[in-house]
Amino acid sequence: MHLIWENLIPNLVSLWTGKFKGLDAGSEDYEFSGTVWDAIGEATAKAGDTLPSIFGPRLGNISKDRSSCTADAWSLWTLYIAPVLLRSRFKHVRYYNHFVSLVELLNTCLQFELTKDDIKHVREGFIQWVQKYEKYYYQYSNARLATCPVTIHSLLHIADGIEAAGPVWASWAFPMERFCGNLQPAIKSRRYPWASIDNRILVLAQLTQVGLKYDMQQELRLRPLVTEGTTRGELFDADYPTCVLMPPHQKVVVEKGLRDKIIGALATRFDIRVPTVRSHIPQQLDQWGKVRILNEGDTAHAAALVRRTEDHRDRTFVRYEVFVDKHARNRKRKPEYELQTFFGRLERIFSIRIEADAALRALHLDAPTTIFLAAIKSCAIQSSHPRLDIHYYSAYGALTVVDIQCIQCVVGRVQDVSSRGWGIVDRSGALSRALADAENIG
Repeated sequence: MHLIWENLIPNLVSLWTGKFKGLDAGSEDYEFSGTVWDAIGEATAKAGDTLPSIFGPRLGNISKDRSSCTADAWSLWTLYIAPVLLRSRFKHVRYYNHFVSLVELLNTCLQFELTKDDIKHVREGFIQWVQKYEKYYYQYSNARLATCPVTIHSLLHIADGIEAAGPVWASWAFPMERFCGNLQPAIKSRRYPWASIDNRILVLAQLTQVGLKYDMQQELRLRPLVTEGTTRGELFDADYPTCVLMPPHQKVVVEKGLRDKIIGALATRFDIRVPTVRSHIPQQLDQWGKVRILNEGDTAHAAALVRRTEDHRDRTFVRYEVFVDKHARNRKRKPEYELQTFFGRLERIFSIRIEADAALRALHLDAPTTIFLAAIKSCAIQSSHPRLDIHYYSAYGALTVVDIQCIQCVVGRVQDVSSRGWGIVDRSGALSRALADAENIG
């Protein structure tokens, strides 16, 4: 952790801003002008509004003050913010490509599981990255030897560390940093701080042992247990085991355009004519403000119902996945479905309860049924980063109504100041990707 986030990245920033141990760019041209770096710093601070808190801490203007940047903050900036903000900012694209290669290697290191091929990729990748680093920044000059601290050489041994200790999440020091943070409130005496810390650790160890011996772990918890169940005001349904709808909650009469989209979605779902569905859907629908994905998933906010506060961090943008007919424009061909990924702003969340006997018969349902729907305004993706999971848009597409379980996770956005568009960043990785089951379609 300290190797990358508290040494390598701050050193790169110092090099790019001409503040690394009195050295200039030498024979290269990698330094930003003052105005460019100021713009990057301002954009970094603004990104705090559009990156949900699950991504990490809110960063300030790093062009003015970097003293408050922790390892966690540098990690967020490197993996999600910088790839968007640094695009087209260097005078020569080779410096940006070199940085992106570093991000790719770090993403591989942070995977939950790594194969032997992944470790080989990490080893060979860091060798190539260090060689280019020496070419761009060291420039094989004794006068620039300060650009090659031991942390640069240590990159060549990350693959060895993974082979010896497993994936880096099992050995990098974030858990220790958090443990030290938990000990700070235990310091009650300025004169004898170590005695306070020792007593805290001793008491925690005693509670842990008593809990294990007498099976009282839950009773002796110092913090309330976070459960996957519902609390007052939330809605859970057995047909939707992966999510819970959360307040605010209200009954609303939906405008005609959106109501038509809801009815169209239900007609497709039940494979029934639109007029039949229209006659059995109530005028008033239950509208919800949030959806919480269970099993430690994200909580997404509906833009139309959740109020924005001054320190609000946007949780309305989501990644969702739906099956799309590849031959939708050719009605004569038999439908062939494929799972496609989309991004958009979650506008509204609805729950519809179907329990009247006439409605059950008309919709061919055997028992009362609850349906959770999401109205999402799609982002019109213009391009995607060729090497990273970043997608760019500058305008919205159509409003789409989908089943709530199509939503996979909350995503963040970083404004690309060079193009005035937005870069969508996704922290979920492969673990939250939907698995296509073609046999259960249609």
